[in-house]
Amino acid sequence: MTLRRREVVKDLLKGRKGLLVVAGLGSTAWDITAAGDHDLSFPMWGAMGQAAMIGLGLALAQPRRRVLVITGDGEMLMGIGSLATIGVQQPKNLTVAVIDNERYGETGMQATHTAGGVDLAAIAKACGFKTSKLITKNTDLGKVVHEAIGPNFLQIKVAADKLPLVLPPKDGVHLKDRFRKALADVLPKKP
Repeated sequence: MTLRRREVVKDLLKGRKGLLVVAGLGSTAWDITAAGDHDLSFPMWGAMGQAAMIGLGLALAQPRRRVLVITGDGEMLMGIGSLATIGVQQPKNLTVAVIDNERYGETGMQATHTAGGVDLAAIAKACGFKTSKLITKNTDLGKVVHEAIGPNFLQIKVAADKLPLVLPPKDGVHLKDRFRKALADVLPKKP
């Protein structure tokens, strides 16, 4: 695998403007922070397996805003049922991008089931995602994130690199408050 996770995440976030971003536990939270900490990013410090469901709730509550969930293969496998719920709800503004290094990065780089052939993109397609792709080479990810009618799913195969930590703020209350404030600041004001 030649794709590098930090480059992929940077590409996903390119031209983000008002894009709402939820990052899963661990490496994907560090990846979005390495690409540039942003008030409209909500990195998870806990609740493994829940990033996609938080993204779904956000997409349903903010139907005129694009929502991107960036999570890892281990977390997606833990919350696999969320794909069925997203498929039933059909949020047009949601993209779930799985950074798949085929490893559990948080617990010692043990192989995940994707290393054994589990095809998350096929599962998402079977759950009713409008777009579901397995990405193994450089491509324009921005079109799916910013333009495609969802729900969309990207399983992006990347090298199993161990990268330096670039931690987001650790205060969960601060992260929640700054996200809410930023969201309120970009919404149209009520008359």
